[in-house]
Amino acid sequence: MGFTERELQVLTEIEKWSDQMHHEQTDFEMTYDKWLENSLRLIPENIRIEFFSKLDSWLFHLHAILQGSQFQVDARERLIGSARIFNHEINEITDLKELTIDELSYLTENQIAKHRLYSFAHGGLSGTGGLLLLGTDIPVITILNLRVVQLIAMTYGYEVNTPYEMMTSLKVFHAATLPKRMRYQGWDAITQDADVSNLNQYFYNGSDELTDETWLELPLKHIVKAVAISVLRKRMIQGIPLISMAIGAGMNYQLTRQVSDFAHNYYRFRFLMEKES
Repeated sequence: MGFTERELQVLTEIEKWSDQMHHEQTDFEMTYDKWLENSLRLIPENIRIEFFSKLDSWLFHLHAILQGSQFQVDARERLIGSARIFNHEINEITDLKELTIDELSYLTENQIAKHRLYSFAHGGLSGTGGLLLLGTDIPVITILNLRVVQLIAMTYGYEVNTPYEMMTSLKVFHAATLPKRMRYQGWDAITQDADVSNLNQYFYNGSDELTDETWLELPLKHIVKAVAISVLRKRMIQGIPLISMAIGAGMNYQLTRQVSDFAHNYYRFRFLMEKES
């Protein structure tokens, strides 16, 4: 089946977006990478392997908990209900693939807008410097961004409770949160898997490893953010720590924007590749 004119336009948009991810590494970034590599070499290899294995396990369990939550079940029903506005015969998540690319984009953008707002609000609250809010910032922002990837996948008709789709959504999340200089490599890797050979695949046959040294920049950034908030929270403007709140809200919003844009383009691309086949 060939593409419509609109679908060709969307493919062009995705190509332009992915081209923008090409990034030439700066001297500072090369120095940082060298410092991080040398620092990690000081840690015994068996401890490093165990650490990243535990981190992967935490992400797998977090994904499973989110999928089994009543909150996610309700979101699934709302999504199907919203899709019936366009096609009253939709009864399952997989039926959403019958919608057009613009209808799916509309539904997805509604999900994205809500999660960007949640992320912005939580970042602002963590920016007040409260110990509880700062301590839960990394887990909460991880949950929000994992959930937006799951919802984008479901909007495009992919059930993320199967082993293949679960692993794919986690790899999308991982690639989306890589440093800018490495993000295109992540994009290239996951789009290579978005071919017809994986249509209706249930089990995932590739590597189940997610995190490694390259992914550590994300939690390090949020630790630095927490330190900055702790230092600046006492600088009040009319009794409100606006500077620290702006830092928290801005960083969380940008991360969710980055993840949601990446995931949306991936699932748009995959939807179109499968439709072509």
